Amino acid sequence: MTAASDPRTPALPVTFRPTRTRVVLLSVGTVMFAVITAVAVTLERLNPGERVSFVVTALLFFGVLALLSRPKVVADETGVTVVNLTRTRRLDWAEILRVNLRPGDPWVFLDLSDGTSLPALGIQPGIAKEHAIRDARALRALAEERGTSKQS
Repeated sequence: MTAASDPRTPALPVTFRPTRTRVVLLSVGTVMFAVITAVAVTLERLNPGERVSFVVTALLFFGVLALLSRPKVVADETGVTVVNLTRTRRLDWAEILRVNLRPGDPWVFLDLSDGTSLPALGIQPGIAKEHAIRDARALRALAEERGTSKQS
């Protein structure tokens, strides 16, 4: 069965990311930044240095939440790019032996040909479990299709 005839296999390139989680994190970060900055501006007892420290703290909170919203998995014709919190790793299709999302797993794990396992935080069942399962199945179908065709 080819990728075009398999309904589980999406068209390439495709990006998998926890959209709802990302929206929540960035929304909360924006609201927190606005509230803390408003407090810094409206409190009359604060000197300029204290106001700046409030705004810097708000920026740090927003930065952490933006970092937590970064993960994604991008699949294209030649392979997969896994973007986690602080690291990005590029894999050829042949390197991916299995795509795992077992009950209770916080995110997808990729079993690799070098014997290691790579967490792919871009597919996580946190807020949207069905969406994550659908994405994991789609990535699994792509890995099976692309990985076996390259090895044959």
